[in-house]
Amino acid sequence: MKIGLGTYALAWSIGVPGHPPENPMDIYQFLDFAHKSGFNLVQVADNLPLEQFNQDELDKILDKSVSLGIEVEVGTRGMTPENIRRYLDIALLFRSPILRTVIDVQGFEPTLHEIHKTVKAMIPDLEAANIKLAIENHDRLKSSEFLEIIRNANSEYVGICLDTVNSIGADEGFETVFSCLAPHTINLHLKDYTIKRKSHMMGFDIEGAPAGKGRIPINEILKNLEVHGKCQSMILELWPPPEKELEKTILKEQEWVRKSAHYLFENYK
Repeated sequence: MKIGLGTYALAWSIGVPGHPPENPMDIYQFLDFAHKSGFNLVQVADNLPLEQFNQDELDKILDKSVSLGIEVEVGTRGMTPENIRRYLDIALLFRSPILRTVIDVQGFEPTLHEIHKTVKAMIPDLEAANIKLAIENHDRLKSSEFLEIIRNANSEYVGICLDTVNSIGADEGFETVFSCLAPHTINLHLKDYTIKRKSHMMGFDIEGAPAGKGRIPINEILKNLEVHGKCQSMILELWPPPEKELEKTILKEQEWVRKSAHYLFENYK
């Protein structure tokens, strides 16, 4: 399984809403950072949206990635036919085998019926492009509802982008989510995390951790996914809690990427 770096591993560096860095990391700096950290695969998601670039700029980004020997997986957010078609064109340009998407976007939360209808309508376009739609489990829907979406699509061109932490927001533990969605996973978002009781004992804090330093059973996940034989890439993402100063948060985030890369390459490359 290929190991890649996602733009959400460097969310603070790129810019979290309400916390803009003085010098936000751009797409070229992201590619350089990935290369220097040992990655030859990246996933560019909606926090660094490729639709913001014109064709000449996209060509330059492609040239940059090729010069560094980096493959690019394309991601987006907002599962409307118009947006999916727009991003299929971008995915074709970058020769991305998948198009990762989060269903919801601000002001747009379709019903399951609407999701089924959209996915069904997109299958001919996915087949024509030979690109698989990887639908990420986010925190509005339960894993059983994502499973319903996949079964209703009934197409090898529609699968799951399995995020290891997101479904906590839907009140589901990872074991439940994984047992339900692993057979349909075509892309893995690896976020490690910790759960610690608050100092006053009244509740818990859920926070990110560098890969291998948290609760995620990476060995078991990869062995299970290998059995199903559908997942071709594991994309590192991170949830570093902020420091008091944004610059220190960014430095911590980038150090977490380096530590995570070392761990993953040492154990799974």
